[in-house]
Amino acid sequence: MPLKTQQDELPALNLTPMIDVVFLLIVFFMCASKFSDAQRDIDLRLPEVAKADVASAAPKSRSVAVYAGGRIALDREDVTLAQLTTKLAAAKAEQPATSVVILGDAGCEFQHVADALAACKEAGINQLSVSVRIAQGATNGRR
Repeated sequence: MPLKTQQDELPALNLTPMIDVVFLLIVFFMCASKFSDAQRDIDLRLPEVAKADVASAAPKSRSVAVYAGGRIALDREDVTLAQLTTKLAAAKAEQPATSVVILGDAGCEFQHVADALAACKEAGINQLSVSVRIAQGATNGRR
């Protein structure tokens, strides 16, 4: 009968995976927990005001659509060139940072777009942009 010359290893429990899981749980709960507001911890009395007005909203961009037949619309409302100038000047007086986007039909004559641009300039609008659509399959390089 053969004799054992080596002793059997004692059973050992590998704690590394368990420590990793506990560490991840600690990190999760630290990140997920809500900390107290810093304002609650400060002993400070804020000043009071009699009246607070709502801050004025940023002016929205006005859109001028120029159709193929020469028809012009300001924010989807048909206008003449004179009305366009008047309405844009009123909008500029109300909100000095008013901007205008020109939407020209691809089939319209450029003269109609130029007239709309001139009306914007006459109204004192400084922030102008022209909207275009990128063609399907277009490349970035010039031809």
